[in-house]
Amino acid sequence: MHTSPHTVLHDPDGLIEAGLPLDREPYECLVKAVLAWTGEDTLTTRDLEQIVLQLTGHARALAADVRRRADRLPKDSGPKALADLILKEAEGRLSATMEGTVHCVQNRARLVRALYERLDRLEAAPAAGTV
Repeated sequence: MHTSPHTVLHDPDGLIEAGLPLDREPYECLVKAVLAWTGEDTLTTRDLEQIVLQLTGHARALAADVRRRADRLPKDSGPKALADLILKEAEGRLSATMEGTVHCVQNRARLVRALYERLDRLEAAPAAGTV
């Protein structure tokens, strides 16, 4: 019998992830750098693919955080409606095939930026029941 020192974590509802703050600063720096690119850099396709993977993973975590915060708002609130719109757009963008191109990397960076903007606005919105 093979035993492993690792523990498998089963968290289908994402409760553990919900309690962890996002590591925002490095991703904001990455987004800023990526969006400042004006032409084909010396980065290889593999480098670009890695950046796309990083931004995609962070965008998924960020979208989940936006969804949790939006779900706390009244159903008929403007901030919730805008969050739902951004989340629908994020779902479409995240379902697009990842490519090792500057264009793809910049699109993912724009998505991360839009999700952070929406998250900031949701944090400023009153929660359900406090209106």
